[in-house]
Amino acid sequence: MLPAELLEDAPPLSDTGSGSRPPERTAPESDGEGRRPVPFDPTRFGLLAFLGTVSMLFVGFTSSLMLRRLSPDWQSLTAPGLLYFNTLALAASSACLEAARRRLRRFEMAGTRGLVYLTLALGLVFVGGQFLAWRSLAAQGIFLSTNPSSSFFYMLTGTHLLHLAGGLVWLALLVGRVRRMAIVPGTDALGLFALYWHFLGLLWLYLLVVLFVI
Repeated sequence: MLPAELLEDAPPLSDTGSGSRPPERTAPESDGEGRRPVPFDPTRFGLLAFLGTVSMLFVGFTSSLMLRRLSPDWQSLTAPGLLYFNTLALAASSACLEAARRRLRRFEMAGTRGLVYLTLALGLVFVGGQFLAWRSLAAQGIFLSTNPSSSFFYMLTGTHLLHLAGGLVWLALLVGRVRRMAIVPGTDALGLFALYWHFLGLLWLYLLVVLFVI
């Protein structure tokens, strides 16, 4: 028989049997009210943080524009007609992207591929239209340094186009995945890109209002 001192210091035996480990604790499946905890998505968080940074950048540009507009040498710029066509192309690309997401969730891969291709094509149309709009202004003798309003126009639309070009590279990679059937049907694998693309569409509308309406 063991001494009493050793018996007192011995760890308690598990109820699951001799030599077995205590059962591991598992994370709760709900929060007590029937709702499952939402897992943290670092990719989505990073994208939201990036979009917040871009938003602050354009807010800063807008503040500078509003202050500069109060100067007596400010000359308002007439919007090139191509900008409205470009706006329709960008809005149509967002609509096609949403349709592609619905097709993907319904396992309709052929329709998903066609709509993703169309989204990419309309994005390229927007880029081409922007270059044509700049060329139209240049033909009128309006360049980056012509006057303050043209400087802000080229700077704001150019910065927007730079971010949109990055989105097109991302979309081209998604096109490759769709062609290889590397996107799982029945999921919203295009959702993260859609967040970025729709943000750029809303940002473009915001720029039109700031440059030509306010």
